Amino acid sequence: MKLLLLVFGMVLVVEGLPYAAAPEKMRQWLLQLTTVDPKTLRIMGFVSMAAGIFICWLVQQSSLFS
Repeated sequence: MKLLLLVFGMVLVVEGLPYAAAPEKMRQWLLQLTTVDPKTLRIMGFVSMAAGIFICWLVQQSSLFS
């Protein structure tokens, strides 16, 4: 449970960083995002999830990170 909460906290830090560092650019980027086709966004989401799962698996299998 502790690890899950730590990961959740890190996700919030990473997600909040662009908004704190460059809010104007984030607003412009989000406006551009509204013009992207929903199918493309869905594909990008699945690719991101797959990359995240692969990275987690790789870290778990590797002795480099232990």
